[in-house]
Amino acid sequence: MNKVIPVLYTEQLQESINFYCDILGFECDSFEPDSGWVNIKKNGAEIMFSLPNEHLPFKKPTFTGSVYIKIENIDSLWNSIKEKVKISYPLQSFEYGMKEFAIHDNNGYLIQFGEEID
Repeated sequence: MNKVIPVLYTEQLQESINFYCDILGFECDSFEPDSGWVNIKKNGAEIMFSLPNEHLPFKKPTFTGSVYIKIENIDSLWNSIKEKVKISYPLQSFEYGMKEFAIHDNNGYLIQFGEEID
């Protein structure tokens, strides 16, 4: 194994593209409106969004964990998005050596960002 790419269900493909590209700076790598999925990338991070699987029940996006993205220069990202997103917890340093914050995306998924600190 060499890479993990989360695939998150949404009924709002275009809105998800807009959120991740316009606010978080991802690039849309692959999207055909009729395909039912999109792949977004930023540096080495990738996330796929898909219309719900028709064979599984789907009422709304749910996910019991979070997507955790390690970054450099977390202060810059925090300052550029904190007024544009729903914040789960603000930027703070933790005793385990990480500086982090967490937001909710347009679907309600929890997205955490972290940078290693001394």
